[in-house]
Amino acid sequence: MDRGISASLEFSLECQLKLNPETEARLIAEARAKGVPKEKVAQQLLEEALAGRLSPRGRMSVEEFHQMLREMAERCEKLPNLPTESFSRESFYEDPLDGGDAVARR
Repeated sequence: MDRGISASLEFSLECQLKLNPETEARLIAEARAKGVPKEKVAQQLLEEALAGRLSPRGRMSVEEFHQMLREMAERCEKLPNLPTESFSRESFYEDPLDGGDAVARR
C-alpha cells in the first residue's frame, strides 16, 4: 500500500581498476576523442554495460537513438564511399559464381 512516502538512496562509490595496457590505451583514446576525462568515459561505459543500453521494454529513448547514430557515424568514418548504383536491386540477387541471376526471371 502506497502511503505517499518516498525514499531515495544516494551513495558514491570510488574504485580503482587495473587495466591491461591495450584497454587503457583504448580508454585514453576514446576520452581524447570525446574531449572528456578518462574517468568520465569509464563511468559512461560502466553505466551503459549495466543498463544494457536498451530500456526494459526493448525500446530506445530518442536520446539513446541519437547517441547510437552518433556512435555509428564515428565508426563509419573509415568506410569507403560507394556509388549509389552499388546498391541496386539487381546487385543483391546476382549469383557470384556464374555472374548470372540467382533468381530465375519470369
